[in-house]
Amino acid sequence: MAFDNLQDAFCGCTARPLLIDEPMSRHTSFKIGGPADLLATPSNEAELCNLLKRAKENNIPVTLVGNGSNLLVRDKGIRGLVIKLGNMLNTIEAGENSITFGSGVSLALASKKAAELGFTGMEFAVGIPGSIGGAVYMNAGAYDGEMSNVVTAVRTVDANGEVKVLSKEEMCFGYRKTVLQGSGLIVTAVTVSMPKGNTADIIAKMADFSQKRTSKQPLELPSAGSMFKRPPGYFAGTLIDQTGLKGYTVGGAQVSTKHAGFVVNIGGATAADVLQLIKDVQDKVKAAHGVELHPEVLIIGEA
Repeated sequence: MAFDNLQDAFCGCTARPLLIDEPMSRHTSFKIGGPADLLATPSNEAELCNLLKRAKENNIPVTLVGNGSNLLVRDKGIRGLVIKLGNMLNTIEAGENSITFGSGVSLALASKKAAELGFTGMEFAVGIPGSIGGAVYMNAGAYDGEMSNVVTAVRTVDANGEVKVLSKEEMCFGYRKTVLQGSGLIVTAVTVSMPKGNTADIIAKMADFSQKRTSKQPLELPSAGSMFKRPPGYFAGTLIDQTGLKGYTVGGAQVSTKHAGFVVNIGGATAADVLQLIKDVQDKVKAAHGVELHPEVLIIGEA
């Protein structure tokens, strides 16, 4: 569809301007990615539903991104409409025994808000980048905690703009998996419930996790976080390190010299560089240890 017609399909759908041919490198923590035909940043659920309805009426493909922190966009970009929710749906409603966050609220902020209210159980999330919506989608976790431990309900909209609330059981949480993946459902709000704890202990635990993250992870360079899922019985970073791949480089992509479980953009990396590096690491680790590594990062777009 021509750009003019593509824009016309969404006229009046959002208060914010639609961005045309927008480089996704501006919207991912990896600083990598080709252009999106159109990119929209709705301010609320009503605008999101309107965008989805118009897209369906005009047979325009839709791709959803949060804060782009666990994402690799291929070099030719994304066709159709990209909807970015990160930092848009950012409401916080605290109840007596629960908190409901808009899906665009950063996971770090959500963790700190829970601590502020005296809830214990989200300390693990203080250092995980990205939005709480994206974290629920992937069942993100760290330090023996994960979203499935605290989530009680997830509000979503489907391709028709219809609202559906999923219970914890309906989410079918697994290791870095949920029923949301491949479902077409878009998270707009997340309700969490946790026991109350000692605020000083909660803050101390969060400080400890933050210090560990700063000292061990390559936060000074663009990345998409941990590149590989944890294989059963192993740690991906340890296997990669033992294979002698710390510092292994393809183009501008490198296995971090600080933490082998991370792939970093040392300057000018393309998605093709990262994908070749991933394949090389998988092949070398399989040859050395007989273990298959699978990417944890979501890979989307045209090669």
